[in-house]
Amino acid sequence: MPLVNNKVGDDCTVGTDKALADGEALLQSLIKVVACYRHLASCVGGCTDSLQLRDELRQTREKAQKLAASICHHLTSHLRDKSLPEEQRKEMELLWVAFSSSLELLHVDMCKVFSMGDIFSLANTATLVQTGLQGGGSEVAARALSLPDLNQALTPTPAAGLESQERSTMEQEISQIDHMIDDMEMKVNVLRWMVEPHGPQYADPLSSADSASLALLSVDEEQPAQQPLCQRKQIFAFLLLFTVVLLASTLSVCIVLFS
Repeated sequence: MPLVNNKVGDDCTVGTDKALADGEALLQSLIKVVACYRHLASCVGGCTDSLQLRDELRQTREKAQKLAASICHHLTSHLRDKSLPEEQRKEMELLWVAFSSSLELLHVDMCKVFSMGDIFSLANTATLVQTGLQGGGSEVAARALSLPDLNQALTPTPAAGLESQERSTMEQEISQIDHMIDDMEMKVNVLRWMVEPHGPQYADPLSSADSASLALLSVDEEQPAQQPLCQRKQIFAFLLLFTVVLLASTLSVCIVLFS
């Protein structure tokens, strides 16, 4: 009888569960930062656009890139592990798909900020669109970056110098995100359309009332004798028309015979 080392199996399961928990925590942080960056990116070119907003975008973008690099290394190392159990592999693939989507959203928003920054220069604030919005971005960025007060981390820089430096830096960062996306697809082959979502949010959406309604409908279908009122009226009209036609035909035959 072969000996089974249960301790090794238990340690492997615990390690895999911890890896899943760490990946989920990192991914949740990335999603929060990417959502914050999208919120800030929508303000570029508007009346709330300022040196402070551009600095908030820079800090948020740097935090998102650090998280993306960590998640990419974490998921890649586990998904390339051939000994990973099937259930844990499915969970990792779900995290991979969510991570890929978040990274693509970040890339789109970075390209948008890069283009909008070229159109709307901070050196000439008269060109900014007067949308009527006021503030509200610093608090969101502070929560996403886990800082008590974002203004403490700001480093004021002249607008002209910031814009020229920001454009060259963003070009490099956009290229890095492009390279990361391509590198991910080369290292791990996860087909998104083959990954099935699961969980309570994807459960049967029918409530108890809907289930009762479907049950009543099935009972009505099983009892064809109890037909709706409109169907009975149609049948009655058809029978009446058939009777009239039959009576007219009979009268015509009688007239021909006795004439």
